[in-house]
Amino acid sequence: MKLKDKVALVTGGARGIGAAIALQLAREGAKIVISDIAPEEAAKAAMKSIIDVGSECKYFQADVSSFSDAQKTVDFVLSNHSTLDIMVNNAGITRDNLILRMSEKDWDDVLRINLKSVFNFSKAVVKPMMNQRSGKIINIASVVGIMGNAGQANYVASKAGVIGLTKTLAKEFAGRNIQVNAVAPGFIETEMTAKLNQAQKDAILNLVPLKKMGKPEDVAKTVAFLASSDADYLTGQVICVDGGMIM
Repeated sequence: MKLKDKVALVTGGARGIGAAIALQLAREGAKIVISDIAPEEAAKAAMKSIIDVGSECKYFQADVSSFSDAQKTVDFVLSNHSTLDIMVNNAGITRDNLILRMSEKDWDDVLRINLKSVFNFSKAVVKPMMNQRSGKIINIASVVGIMGNAGQANYVASKAGVIGLTKTLAKEFAGRNIQVNAVAPGFIETEMTAKLNQAQKDAILNLVPLKKMGKPEDVAKTVAFLASSDADYLTGQVICVDGGMIM
């Protein structure tokens, strides 16, 4: 229970890696607020899992690409809990294509949701965190933001941006005891990777020294570590949860 009585906000927490992160933080004792663009009904399973482990869970529907919605979400958290200790910027989308075929809309949508959202929520949470002189901001990046990936120019650019933003915010906020770090997942078992055929999966595993895909829980446990006091002397770091792809 390393996060007992802490309050955590997780964007994109209704399913997938975000839901696993929210659940792991709850297992460590945190009170959870999930923010997602989907209606609350879509998050019922994630919320039930959190409640079943004995934690509190609230939901706020928001468009993470809107600063106004980000501010409203943070205001909602503070009105219910009076503090906000952990901010997990997890929301993201993919719109994959070769750049010759990529539409301007697909570029803009991915940058808006994957990168601008981190700016929005970091800006919204920093004042209350500065006032309480503590806080953890954890951004979900990707190994492709480090190594690049053909057919994902928009996604790669957004995740590389998240890494750069993480390091900059770590320097800006360090004086107020706010740690900002990123987690860069590799190939994780999600709905997206479940759609791959066996040949595609084999090609991916050839890049992974551990010869297996990660699970959402692997990412979630790393986030929980960064959210805890065990990581108080870590800031501006990018931790790759990737089975050894990036060495």
